[in-house]
Amino acid sequence: MRPELRGLYAITPDMADGARLLAGVEAALAGGCRIVQYRDKVSTMPECVARARALRDLTRRYGAKLLINDDLAMAVLVDADGVHLGRDDGNLMAARALLGPTRLLGASCYADFAAAQAADAAGVDYVAFGAVYPSSTKPHAPLATPDLFSRAATLNACSCAIGGITLDNAPPLIAAGCDLLAVITDLFSAPDITARAAAYQRLFQENQP
Repeated sequence: MRPELRGLYAITPDMADGARLLAGVEAALAGGCRIVQYRDKVSTMPECVARARALRDLTRRYGAKLLINDDLAMAVLVDADGVHLGRDDGNLMAARALLGPTRLLGASCYADFAAAQAADAAGVDYVAFGAVYPSSTKPHAPLATPDLFSRAATLNACSCAIGGITLDNAPPLIAAGCDLLAVITDLFSAPDITARAAAYQRLFQENQP
């Protein structure tokens, strides 16, 4: 298990203002977040590449990792620390071979433990289950139950929870064995992003394995 894969996993919100996006991510990093995923469904490709490169430089200044959502080619292009792939975003074994052993590879497994086992066999670093709670980002996703995280203890990969996570509903997920909490809205809509990120990190400190 890779030691950097524990704690808050910040997923960027769709945001037209690139400067505001970078400021929000830096605030999360200042609060102790050390893994960030760049997810952008609204910007043009040139904008995405420019933002990904800016985020790569920013995360490196904080000793954090940057993953790119759903786009292996962009992850390689901008020299990101890894990529997160959904069910239809490419072959995991091919991605692992292209990324090499040191970059991070994550896979969406929804509420499907068999998919997590297959992803684990393909060499991913983490498997993501979700939505764990009703989510505005993925309103139609099947809910993933906490027992998936205890079952994931049998895998080599770490486990990640995503979907509708807040500070209030996160502790049962960590108690069930979740290694990463992927958060968008509850983090980036907080009045103080740095304080919110620090609060998430404390949840993990209070629940040491």
